[in-house]
Amino acid sequence: MIRNSLLSLLGIFWASSSSAEWALNMPRGVTELSAETYDLHMMVFWWCVAIGVVVFGVMIISLFKHRKSKGAEPASFTHSTTAEVIWTAIPVVILLLMAVPAAETMIQLEDSRDPDVSIVVTGYQWKWHYKYQDENIDFYSSLDRASIEARPKNSGIDPFSVENFLLEVDRPLVVPKGAKVRLLITASDVVHSWWVPDLAIKKDAIPGIINEVWFRAEETGTFRGQCAELCGKDHGYMPVVVEVVEADAYLAWANTQRESGERVAASQ
Repeated sequence: MIRNSLLSLLGIFWASSSSAEWALNMPRGVTELSAETYDLHMMVFWWCVAIGVVVFGVMIISLFKHRKSKGAEPASFTHSTTAEVIWTAIPVVILLLMAVPAAETMIQLEDSRDPDVSIVVTGYQWKWHYKYQDENIDFYSSLDRASIEARPKNSGIDPFSVENFLLEVDRPLVVPKGAKVRLLITASDVVHSWWVPDLAIKKDAIPGIINEVWFRAEETGTFRGQCAELCGKDHGYMPVVVEVVEADAYLAWANTQRESGERVAASQ
């Protein structure tokens, strides 16, 4: 029985690892600020690695070189002013080396002035609503039909056969490449979180509060994320999809959306 259980677990792991893209690090992203965020992350990571090597290296050497079996005698002094100054000054310098570029990037992240496109993002249980300010475009973005049909336990559909299972929507957020896009993020019911790793954005959507964030995508493509705040039973079925297109394609899409909205309004 134990053997069968182990084989089942191995089978599940093999199926998931063969159908999903595993990543051990954060993505570099497709915006200038996401690249800066990645570089800061790696800088801090390598500082931590260097500190760990030095600290644990000294500890290991001390344990082997100054052990009792080799006749080592404990020191008689109580403290060393020089050592205290060194182990205080070095961390301060390291923190300054980290803090200066981090502060510069954080200031840029908060500078959402003069956007080319402004979009109000509202989280609902369990979907997103996007309203393009000054464009007369708004729509809901929900989990796509293929994922909805495959998600029930006894659906008879293999989830691994569904492309972008639980990460696809019926209507993605569309933005132009190279444009400064400001997002005004809020919620209508509970706390959600709008998260797209490739844009280096993870911002809470809180009822009654508008959080502001911006990005400028330097590459075209489709970038996926999810709600990253536990917001109820269907929290796992609330993906985010952003399509970055060329400027002319965006204008054509916007015109189509406006015309469609006008036809719907006229029919009502």
